[in-house]
Amino acid sequence: MPIGDLAPEPDEESGPFWDGLARGVVLLQRCGHCGHHRFPRLPSCPFCGTPGGIDVAVPGTGTVYSWVRVHRAMTPNVGPGDLPYVVATVDLDGGGRLFGRLVDGTDVRIGQRVEPVFTGHGTWTELQFAAAPEGAAS
Repeated sequence: MPIGDLAPEPDEESGPFWDGLARGVVLLQRCGHCGHHRFPRLPSCPFCGTPGGIDVAVPGTGTVYSWVRVHRAMTPNVGPGDLPYVVATVDLDGGGRLFGRLVDGTDVRIGQRVEPVFTGHGTWTELQFAAAPEGAAS
């Protein structure tokens, strides 16, 4: 089973994020009191404790904070054709930090600029990242 067959199971908190990806939009939650962006969505702000939050669209561009290259299948769902792949931790320009696979992780480096890639898998959309063109804004 390819990686794309591993559909997420959205719940009350994650549903808006997955719905946003299906529309080609990265949604984070913003605290209405202190303004911090956060991911994942939470019932209250981890920075100031205020209940709730507002879903806001962010560009999805960002900077690689950290990354790991996976060479070995960790589950039977990952086939040999899916390896190797890179998972990056990305600090988003709009605030917040996400994990995502890099479309082409051959020359990945910390501090590298990336942009979002919305990859459809039939019933769900995966947020991946690709290297931004050289000279892209920081």
